Amino acid sequence: MTKKSNIGGDFLWGFILLLWIVMLVVPASRTTFLSITGAHPYLGGFFKFAILASMGDLLGGRILNKQWVIPQGFIFKAILWGLLGMAISLVFFVYSGGVSYAQGAGKLPFANVAFATAFFTSFIMNTTFGPMLFIFHKFGDLFIDAKIEKKGHSVKELVSRVDWQTMVGFSWLKTQTFVWIPCHTVVFLLPQEYRVLASAFLSIVLGILVAISKMKSAKK
Repeated sequence: MTKKSNIGGDFLWGFILLLWIVMLVVPASRTTFLSITGAHPYLGGFFKFAILASMGDLLGGRILNKQWVIPQGFIFKAILWGLLGMAISLVFFVYSGGVSYAQGAGKLPFANVAFATAFFTSFIMNTTFGPMLFIFHKFGDLFIDAKIEKKGHSVKELVSRVDWQTMVGFSWLKTQTFVWIPCHTVVFLLPQEYRVLASAFLSIVLGILVAISKMKSAKK
């Protein structure tokens, strides 16, 4: 891809992101969007993550390859992100409700303190559900690649292709501690109707972190 094409891709990616921002800034479109996604939370979660997380993947590829590349199986990987978005739509309710209940029952301290509730929710979610989300997405990604490349896709073969040192040392320990727990603490301080959307925007950051983790793996 030429330098001119890369610049065009940069503008296109930025323009799509700007459209999302404008939609949320303009009161009429924001109200309509929140009304639709509120009435259909799973469908809303699917499309938020299918679009925004895929944009994160594309941005990560841009950083990794120094050019815009549509990855193989892009549509299937977008669907994978959408399914994760549906799960996250449920998980946010489960963890935030569970933490509030535990605080009310005296199992966790600082009941009715918004920051404490947000922090406990983020911490517990990211140390339990978080690692499994990373694994599910990684194996889904590898499975799609293996099917397209006609490689073996048994559990044993997929496990052998994972760089577990980077997965545990970087993705779990470092990014969970220094990125996702603080970021999701802020997310859980937001009104409920904005939380899944904010998390979907954070998936753009995930695309950058995935690119960094791949660069780390390539250096080994």
